[in-house]
Amino acid sequence: MAPGLLDDVFPPPVRVRLEESADLQPPYVISEFRSPEAAEALASAEVLLTGWGCPPIDAGLLHRAPRLRAVIHAAGTVKTFLATEAYERGVAVSSAAEANAVPVAEFTLAAIIMGAKRAFPLSQLFRTRRTHRTEADLDRQHWLGTHGLTVGVIGASRIGRRVIELLRVIDAEVLLYDPYVSASEAALLGAELTDLDTLVATSDVVSVHAPDTPATRQILDARRIGLMRPGTLLVNTARGRLVDTEALTEHLVSGRIDAVLDVTEPEPLPHGHPLWDLPNVFITPHMAGAQGNEVGRLGALAVDELDRYARGLPFNHPVHLADLERIA
Repeated sequence: MAPGLLDDVFPPPVRVRLEESADLQPPYVISEFRSPEAAEALASAEVLLTGWGCPPIDAGLLHRAPRLRAVIHAAGTVKTFLATEAYERGVAVSSAAEANAVPVAEFTLAAIIMGAKRAFPLSQLFRTRRTHRTEADLDRQHWLGTHGLTVGVIGASRIGRRVIELLRVIDAEVLLYDPYVSASEAALLGAELTDLDTLVATSDVVSVHAPDTPATRQILDARRIGLMRPGTLLVNTARGRLVDTEALTEHLVSGRIDAVLDVTEPEPLPHGHPLWDLPNVFITPHMAGAQGNEVGRLGALAVDELDRYARGLPFNHPVHLADLERIA
């Protein structure tokens, strides 16, 4: 991982547990695998504890790490750096995606509440006029408030499931679209399973939590965005490629719908893009995931997994080869 991450991912109490669970090989933190120091550490390494900035773990790396038996990723997806050769060699893989889901779900709930109260456009109006809203301003709002909201969740991912759980706080009716979930499982989660067209056409809020795969690219295309009712709030904390940016821009420029976008396609949007300046669009710099002291959760989960490995127990949060095509 990037050397500067060490203290954030492994704050002192977590670092103590890490050192109790394993013999750390110097130079302890590396961001490349080709230096003599890295080669010496890899030659005897049984476990790689990885994080943001990890170089590719491919056939070449596996050749230089003959004793490698496990990769424990103290971050979210492993798909950006882990080659399938690792699985073919029998390397066990774990990820802290479950821990990273917590702040993303919390951010999403905040976005839904603030967006439902139309805090973002009204805040901009307040800053511009320096006076309180008028009845005329309220008349121009499609809806205002969280009571009785119908929230459509696209994807019962780790994050999607946590969002559904958190939505109980505001007594929202939750619709769910996920082709891998049954109606009975959705009911246990607290949601009603439906098809995607019905979800986008009947929800006050559409919240995106599907992985970025060939099957989900622009899953919200021009037709489906057009099905959204006036005043619908779109929240995207997943990946920008899941939404047709050009079609979305058209509906946001017209003021027909609102959006909170933590991700866009491209990311960031180019200078001069109309979404930067729209009052009904709130854009954040891909920050819904772990930030600041939240990052320590990732390290804590990774050390839990390392401790399980050391005691001969299976991972609580494994990443299986068969699931890679349908997970983030």
